Amino acid sequence: MREWMGDHPALIAVVALLAPVLVSVLGLSAMTLVPDVQRASRSLPQFSLHMPAQPSPLPTPNPEQVVPSGRAQVRVPILEYHYIRVNPDPRDRLGFNLSVTPPDFQAQMDWLKASGYHAIDLNDLRTYFYRQTPLPARPVILTFDDGYADFFTTAFPVLVDHGFKAVSYVVPGFLNNPRYMTTDQVRAISGGGVEVGAHTLHHVDLTKASAAEQNLEIQGSRSALEQITGRQVLDFCYPSGMYNAAVVAATERAGFQSATTEVAGTTHAWGDRLTWSRVRVNGGENLEQFVASLGQPEPTVTPSPDY
Repeated sequence: MREWMGDHPALIAVVALLAPVLVSVLGLSAMTLVPDVQRASRSLPQFSLHMPAQPSPLPTPNPEQVVPSGRAQVRVPILEYHYIRVNPDPRDRLGFNLSVTPPDFQAQMDWLKASGYHAIDLNDLRTYFYRQTPLPARPVILTFDDGYADFFTTAFPVLVDHGFKAVSYVVPGFLNNPRYMTTDQVRAISGGGVEVGAHTLHHVDLTKASAAEQNLEIQGSRSALEQITGRQVLDFCYPSGMYNAAVVAATERAGFQSATTEVAGTTHAWGDRLTWSRVRVNGGENLEQFVASLGQPEPTVTPSPDY
């Protein structure tokens, strides 16, 4: 045996794995294989044939429990999605990171639903602070940047099936182009439980824009989307998460009541409503990583009858 295997660890490893078959099927003497096989098997890594354990859903909270009003800050994960698709170009690393596959997205939404999470929108979070209204237990906000067509064709039906609200940040200048939603689709999601937010007219880096261009991109995107949807557009998202004090001031002047960034975090207050943080959901994340990114749910209470 040693003569034809020589000093080739890889070949010895293969024989080690096939030894039971060679003994039982070919009738080879186990003693012929044992010396080299035993030595090889001691150095072989041990593999499991089982898939990694998936996180179980959290025990669902009492349906009467709420996040009470009056807290100066509150933990609500604002999840940041882009594409819901299989990335068409494996060489495009950015595209891969921005692309959550439809099966992964389905699994994430299933887990949230089974674990008693309630998908709210940014209007609900704003109302929690300035009208002192409670939030449902385990609130989460699902945001989708850029207005891609697969939000309408792939994500939206899943959200409707789960009874989840969401926020779609739309770039009006990109509508009706390949890969992006049409104006009719934006109108449809606006009437179907999705809060439409603005993302500038042309997805520009506002920190490099003049004051006039900032005003045009910010205010113009709001006006265009309000004309399309027939609804107020009160939330804004800074393209690529780029903002500074001047950009925030321009956003407030344009009449937006809240805005989101790409700064990581899950805790929000009314005072930072124009720079609320988010949790980015990357392509390739497994369900365990997704669950870990949510952090601990905000504590809840059972309200009194006159709450």
